[in-house]
Amino acid sequence: MVGAMLEASKRDVLILVDGFIASAAYLCAYKLDQSVKDNAVFCHCSQEQGHRKLLDYLGVNALLDLNLCLGEGSGCALSYPLVKAAVSFINEMASFEDAGVSDA
Repeated sequence: MVGAMLEASKRDVLILVDGFIASAAYLCAYKLDQSVKDNAVFCHCSQEQGHRKLLDYLGVNALLDLNLCLGEGSGCALSYPLVKAAVSFINEMASFEDAGVSDA
């Protein structure tokens, strides 16, 4: 996981960090190369003991906090549509000016 995160960062690819184990791997990647933070999105805060402490230590917030303790990337699966929607809003949503909305 650490190597994949470092390579994703090097290639400027989004890194969806899911749960405690992935967050621990992220911490290792971050200690090796702090620029990995520019590509990371933390999907959810799991109920694993210590996960919130790890997120606090990293100074990050997770997109979701749903009392999940399921594993298998369930936090990423739930967060991905939010990330995709955010990207669409940024890239495709018209501004008031583009949409012809008057400020009068």
